[in-house]
Amino acid sequence: MIDTFTLEQVRFAQRLADESRRLLGAAAAGPTSVDVKNDNTFVTEVDRAIEARLRELIERSRPGHGVMGEEYGSHGLDADVVWILDPVDGTAPFVAGIPVFGTLIAASRFGKPWIGILDFPATGDRWVGVHGHFAERNGVAVRTRRCPDLRAALATCSNPDFFQPAEYAALARIRQQVRYTLYGASSYAYGALASGRTDLAVDSGLKTYDVFAPAAVISGAGGVVSQWSGAELGLETDGRIVAAGDPELHRAALELLSPGMGLRREPELAGHEAGARR
Repeated sequence: MIDTFTLEQVRFAQRLADESRRLLGAAAAGPTSVDVKNDNTFVTEVDRAIEARLRELIERSRPGHGVMGEEYGSHGLDADVVWILDPVDGTAPFVAGIPVFGTLIAASRFGKPWIGILDFPATGDRWVGVHGHFAERNGVAVRTRRCPDLRAALATCSNPDFFQPAEYAALARIRQQVRYTLYGASSYAYGALASGRTDLAVDSGLKTYDVFAPAAVISGAGGVVSQWSGAELGLETDGRIVAAGDPELHRAALELLSPGMGLRREPELAGHEAGARR
């Protein structure tokens, strides 16, 4: 049973996604200027305009909440609720006209993934989820699929170029075990996993704003998302993320990604939900 407060925030998140879709959809129709940031990633005026607009709406409607965004930094991270914004996830595909770009909107509660939206205007897809409760795509409920065996798994990786040299060996161990590995779908791959179309996602070099929305959606669909170590996601992350539709598959992937570390407790919402009840 989802409480009234959560439902209010889901509705507000949908309002934010409607606004981002309006801006990003219009911008996708024409050329845009591109800058290169210090980390050698792209940024456009569209990234900045969407984040500025979403921050304006949050500060007006939710003044007691914190905000973390890719382009304009963070404030209020000690608030119970923090909104986490990636205005254009997949900026390179956006620049290239490849339709896997979108906006990621998340809300954390007590520092953990809570509400997530993955919105893709070019394909008309929107995933919405609440950690541990539900997930839907375009208003229809979705669930991850059962796949406990790595040898049967369809895996994704956003971009192996984001991996540090020492991390390639871990990715290679995954690739050698799974049935097939797809590359380059950006966060759309996480929506596909939540919908039961893929089984495993392994990424590195990601930021909090890249992973909190997918984590909420995938958990809502019955899957598991953690760091490679097995540690739960928090507002600070090392950027090495593994998501699986099946908890058994998640455990098997952890053994390959961090061999010898032993299995930690599955990332659950036990502490998070306890905090929410206080």
